[in-house]
Amino acid sequence: MVTFRNRKLENWLGLIGVASFLVYLLAIVLAQRAYPGYRWMAQAISDLNAQNAPSHELWMRLNTISSPCGLISATVACLCVRNRLNRKLRIGIYLFAILSWVGTIGYAAFPLTESGYAGTLQDIVHVFVLTSAVLILGIASFLLLIVGGFQDRKYGSIAIIATVCLCGLVGGTIGMVTAPFGYGGLMERISVFSSVGFSFFLGLYVFAGFDWMEKGRPTAD
Repeated sequence: MVTFRNRKLENWLGLIGVASFLVYLLAIVLAQRAYPGYRWMAQAISDLNAQNAPSHELWMRLNTISSPCGLISATVACLCVRNRLNRKLRIGIYLFAILSWVGTIGYAAFPLTESGYAGTLQDIVHVFVLTSAVLILGIASFLLLIVGGFQDRKYGSIAIIATVCLCGLVGGTIGMVTAPFGYGGLMERISVFSSVGFSFFLGLYVFAGFDWMEKGRPTAD
């Protein structure tokens, strides 16, 4: 049973990951309202922070809260699993942390120049290079978490969550290409939330302390 007593600083820092996800959701909701004519089912989230978007300034303000919190949480999670869990789970969490850093810094450095796709070098990096990197890291991370989680049933909850996230990530990405016109934004959200949403659960695991799952038993690699 998880209690609030004897929570270490690293455990409390896990809640930063939860806050990061919630602020990210808030940013999407508020930015959509600040963007006249925005169609969330058809347009990508990236349109909200495009350099020419009317919601760009609002998005950037909220992003100064969400992004650092997400990076801190992912980094703390890596520190928390040292010499803990099993090797596949540890590497899976490390890869997810790398994904967080690459996505956060990359998309901030290379935002879309215009809502939609203007075809500039900056847009190419944003849409193809960074998205491919995030997709590859996400698939690799979730696959390792699934295998490592099901390898020992005491980590089954991690495996189940990773399975749902992997299905959403891959399914949403495929849907962005195959979905009928006007539903690309919906498919993108399924993909994005599957990836970013895992940080919410990872933050909860950090707060609870992975020892509550291990029940004092040693973990073999």
